[in-house]
Amino acid sequence: MTVDKPGKPLREGSATKRASILAAARELFLTDGFDRSSVDAVAAKAQVSKRTVYDYFGDKRALLLAVLEATAQSLMDSVHLAISENLTEFDDLEMALVNFTVQIATTTMGSSDYSALWRLVSSESPHLPELPDQMDTAPEEAVAERLAEFGRRGLLEVPDPRLAADHFIALAFSPIFRNQRLGRNLDSDRDDRLLVEGVRAFLRAYAPQPDKRR
Repeated sequence: MTVDKPGKPLREGSATKRASILAAARELFLTDGFDRSSVDAVAAKAQVSKRTVYDYFGDKRALLLAVLEATAQSLMDSVHLAISENLTEFDDLEMALVNFTVQIATTTMGSSDYSALWRLVSSESPHLPELPDQMDTAPEEAVAERLAEFGRRGLLEVPDPRLAADHFIALAFSPIFRNQRLGRNLDSDRDDRLLVEGVRAFLRAYAPQPDKRR
């Protein structure tokens, strides 16, 4: 957390109190909105003093930023876990990418943290205009690192790993993004087939090319 109240250093304080304040603030920001949620209400819900909230976070805007950063970090932890469990050691790249996509769809994008982050960024971004640029690219960068490694191992042709990550996410996760807009879960055979075919389309586009000099 880097946003300080002018002239007053923030306290690191108790991890338990900090977590309680963040949880209370997230719930109130989601249910009542940022403008209607007071620091007094956050303090009461977290069972701490108003002064403690200010000492730990500085002001309400900094508290919102901290809530979003904590939620985003939780999501990134789950992305890194999915990468570790599916995209480090495997026998079949297609199956590994499908399993990765399914895990992200069900345990990450389907999580309460993802829902909270999406709703908070959507509703409160006017208060933090810099936030989307800071947070939106982290998952793509993590995927790009793995795709670059696949390129080095000769499993894919990846001249631009970051562009490849954008293509993979667009192709593999399009059913999930559509369902989110419609408020549906990924639970139909058609959605599953679209997910698999998205991975296959990506693999066809980035398949290793034969050596043209031969």
